[in-house]
Amino acid sequence: MSARKTEPEMAFRHPRETADLFGHGGAEAALLNAYRSGRIPHAWLIGGPQGIGKATLAYRMARFVLANADPMKSSVQRAETLALEPNDPVARQVAANAHGGLLVLERGLNDRGVLRTVITVDETRETISFFGSTAAVGGWRVCIVDTVDELNPNAANALLKILEEPPQRSLFLLVSHSPARALPTILSRCRKLPLRPLATGDVIRAAAHASGIASDDATLAEAADASEGSVSRALTLMGGDALKLQQRTAALLASLPRVDPRELHALGDALGTSDRVALAAFIDGIDRWIGEKLRTEDANANLPRLARLAEVWEKIVRAARDTESYNLERKPLVFSVFGMLAEATR
Repeated sequence: MSARKTEPEMAFRHPRETADLFGHGGAEAALLNAYRSGRIPHAWLIGGPQGIGKATLAYRMARFVLANADPMKSSVQRAETLALEPNDPVARQVAANAHGGLLVLERGLNDRGVLRTVITVDETRETISFFGSTAAVGGWRVCIVDTVDELNPNAANALLKILEEPPQRSLFLLVSHSPARALPTILSRCRKLPLRPLATGDVIRAAAHASGIASDDATLAEAADASEGSVSRALTLMGGDALKLQQRTAALLASLPRVDPRELHALGDALGTSDRVALAAFIDGIDRWIGEKLRTEDANANLPRLARLAEVWEKIVRAARDTESYNLERKPLVFSVFGMLAEATR
């Protein structure tokens, strides 16, 4: 059995470097069939929970289209998947973020070298010059937005303008963790491609492939069971004491609206000062708890409380991003989160 990697080695590979797709065979077939029909919709919204392979599928589609400009050629018509050989020139260029036919909109660094919390309008306006340039003969231009949830309002409107009048041989692949929150005008211009959480077996195979951990590792199996179909969540739970931290968070959530300040202090200490894995596990636990509340409570009887929870969740997400981006102390975040949740659940 292979040794488990230590936490610093448990790095997440960027989707552009990930050749393999686990699960989602139906969604892959939908993209492939649409492309080789010669009438592919110009924009797709790939939606579903975080960490299940949405961006991996988007990059897989982008590579295939950029490598096979003619959907009618025989190799495309015979293809069973969107896979390319790892040594394919297009695959290597995309992995190196160096293909001229691919534009990726994602959160970038600000002037201080800190990761922004949103995708800005200036970044989104790059699509105008990108699609205005001349593609190679018969070539395609592909734009991946990862994620559309992180577009600020001006950026969303800028993207909408080019979606309304798409250039010839252009393809937009929009990734979203919360498709229902996207602008209705953007939604109306996209073919929806919803992805479901992965089966536990697929989570184990994908996480083992990404980390080098043996697929029969007991801790991996435990993390996959708790991951709710998310590979990134399983890998996060395997880092350090993330599983124990999430269990501690769940116990505090179960006591709401009552909160014990001593337990909050202990939880804040457990998060440390710069442990990204611990912070991700904490926020992930909050996400799961709120999601379960929103799914299971009677909306007619508890609509005001559910609305408060949804509003609080948006505030928590922003606060967590700021905490990670600016490397802020974790303990104030813990008290703030549980203070808001206690108020929302009273």
